[in-house]
Amino acid sequence: MLLAVASAAGCSSPGSTAGEDAPDQETPAVAGGTGEAPDCGTEPVTLDAYFETGFPLPSVLAEEFSTQYPNVTFDIREDQFAVLTQNAPRVLADDPPDLMRLPQVSNLAEDGLLKNLDPYAEAFGWDEWPASQLEQLRVDEEGRRGDGPLYAMGLNYSLTGVFYNKQLAEQIGMTEPPSTLAELDAALQAAKDAGLTPMAQFNGGATGGLAFPLQALMASYGDPAEINDWIFQSEGATIQTPENVEAAEHLQRWVDAGYFADDVNSLDYAMMMSRFIGGESVFIFNGDWESGNLDEQMPGNVGFFLMPPLEEGGTFGAMSAPLTFGIAEGAENADCAAFFLDWVATDEAARTIGVEVGGSHPMGPADAFMPEVDPDTVTAQTLEAGAALGEQDGAMDFIANATGSIYAKGWTPNLQKLVAGEQDPEGLLAAVQAEYETEAGN
Repeated sequence: MLLAVASAAGCSSPGSTAGEDAPDQETPAVAGGTGEAPDCGTEPVTLDAYFETGFPLPSVLAEEFSTQYPNVTFDIREDQFAVLTQNAPRVLADDPPDLMRLPQVSNLAEDGLLKNLDPYAEAFGWDEWPASQLEQLRVDEEGRRGDGPLYAMGLNYSLTGVFYNKQLAEQIGMTEPPSTLAELDAALQAAKDAGLTPMAQFNGGATGGLAFPLQALMASYGDPAEINDWIFQSEGATIQTPENVEAAEHLQRWVDAGYFADDVNSLDYAMMMSRFIGGESVFIFNGDWESGNLDEQMPGNVGFFLMPPLEEGGTFGAMSAPLTFGIAEGAENADCAAFFLDWVATDEAARTIGVEVGGSHPMGPADAFMPEVDPDTVTAQTLEAGAALGEQDGAMDFIANATGSIYAKGWTPNLQKLVAGEQDPEGLLAAVQAEYETEAGN
């Protein structure tokens, strides 16, 4: 999600083509220059949408939106996240969708493929929301995230951690979440000793799912802020720190101990979820976007915890970022797409869907409506974990989002080699850093 952003793209107005506006021009108003917040009008509109396979939240929101605004329909196509990562530049350039799930924003902003959303932020009042909600979606003139124009919006805040099967956990003597990394290690070994699969984590095909536990381990050993510096391409940032080497070595020990499924390098995301729901795995590292699904599929039998620290009472971190969607610079229905994004964050029905289906906290004003949540659900646990994470300021973006292709060309192949015994922890980080520097132009 980073790289230099073209200054011309930074000031493109809704409805303009990339590069038409000079970088020193004033950001234009939306809705035909009136300064009023746009909407979808009353004439028939079809929003071209490109979503991620396996995640129902966007489609459920689209269905509710069409119910409230019958003149709007959605033409939805879906692909796996890895495919979105690889195809995003071509799709945004050749067949620009009105709404697209984005893997990484700064490269796309640099190429003038994403619409500058600052005019919409002003029109809808997004700039009055807590600033931290939108920081990861801003890219400055030097290509660093955290400041500058807004190039995307989130459907909600995602949060990653560890889901566990409560019944299987009881079988291994785990009656409450581990409070230290050593206690988690002991639980994994107990599951192995009991003949259970400790973790059926996906790592096959084009998606290196071991990046989830690796980054969680990085937060246990080091400072999440340093991980964000690397993801945001801060000057001098490197993934090759002593703490990250220790984290990668810890992951290697899990691999060597047989804590992952034997076929981890051929498991895809859907297979991981199927096995977990089927009671074939004690733990999985995943995100709160599955909370609603798990509450439905495994009611009362799923727990969730953030990766524990090295020492009890220590700080912790977790991947927590907006579920990122953008509007193509060439989108035909940009105003309606922006209206949809605002509706997602402010409409009570939409926010309820965000919690019940997405399992996480919606974007929007600090005092916005929140639905009641059953305290006995895993959704309640993930929301509580998000609040605790916010108190410690331990949120990180995903290490797969550091550059446009780092997931496909850096993390995934090297994590798969680590499992296959063809790569060691130091070599893993060195290879990823080399790819990062190539892509970032360092």
